[in-house]
Amino acid sequence: MADTSSLSSSGTDALTQASAARTRNLAMLRAKTPAEAKESAQEFESFFLGQMLQPMFSSIETAAPFGGGHAEEMWRSMMVDEYGKMIARNGGVGIADAVMRVMLANQEA
Repeated sequence: MADTSSLSSSGTDALTQASAARTRNLAMLRAKTPAEAKESAQEFESFFLGQMLQPMFSSIETAAPFGGGHAEEMWRSMMVDEYGKMIARNGGVGIADAVMRVMLANQEA
């Protein structure tokens, strides 16, 4: 019988590494216009919301025979990221506005 714990931990490691790379890219991004600052701030908010929603969805049990498995874990994480993007696109929770103000203030300084 195959050891599935190594498969699920390697998938989690890959997601963690992808999230860290995305965070670094967001931090290095320098907006040239207020519109670019707004877009970057909204992308940051969508990433943040996706990360905050992950634990909520990880505790949901899936029913047999069609639920569960490694593929569902991957699909669920992508679905939650899309939820974060959708929430941010539709007004978000205010993080993007605060991030944009800080970005513009730091560029003016």
